[in-house]
Amino acid sequence: MMKKILILIFVFSFSIFFADAQEVEPKTIQNSDNVTGVGKMFQWYKNNINYGTITILMIAESSILPVPSELVIPPAAYIALDEKSNLNIFFVILFGTIGALIGATLNYFVLGMWIGRPLIYKFAGSKAGHLLLLTEEKLQRSEDYFNKNGKISTFIGRFIPVVRHLISIPAGFSKMHYLTFAIFTFVGAGLWNCILAFLGYITHGQADLIKRYAHELSIGLVVLCILVIVFLIIKHFLKRKK
Repeated sequence: MMKKILILIFVFSFSIFFADAQEVEPKTIQNSDNVTGVGKMFQWYKNNINYGTITILMIAESSILPVPSELVIPPAAYIALDEKSNLNIFFVILFGTIGALIGATLNYFVLGMWIGRPLIYKFAGSKAGHLLLLTEEKLQRSEDYFNKNGKISTFIGRFIPVVRHLISIPAGFSKMHYLTFAIFTFVGAGLWNCILAFLGYITHGQADLIKRYAHELSIGLVVLCILVIVFLIIKHFLKRKK
């Protein structure tokens, strides 16, 4: 639940900074001392995001790399709605979905079928695995979900945090028919990306309101992030103590 809250915080943070950056021209932002480093970073993102980077980021999102789709599709959709943008929101969804399918396919063949269950669980329990936010518990949760729900879990799992990234691995363990896997994954990822793009659409419609209160919202989000992080740290140490 807390991870979902963190993701929502990040999404709204992107929205605020994008809305704030809309008023600053690219040439001005490079030379202005009045623009924060975060504002420059988001302006850079806005100027450099394209269908290729969306695809690459979504490949990473559907692999074991910790790249949340919530930080890729909504901002890209937000940018696509700008009249000066070269992006189209429908192509943002399409290329995001293609990237998700490619990443899931890599998990399916390389991790699930080629490397196999014993080595993947060994990696998940290692320090390298933990650096990628991968644990044996997360992997086991995804495998249990697949075993319980069968092939349809590769579709439903696209809407569930953690499971979404890893569900393709147990599909590879079980040697699920690839065409069925690809169809379920593509449709599920496509629907999820539509939901995320809709978040970007809603945010763009409220851009003026966000600009008006961007400073206050930024302070509030920073405070909220700190409180959530402190809570997670305390929860982690209490769990280790037990």
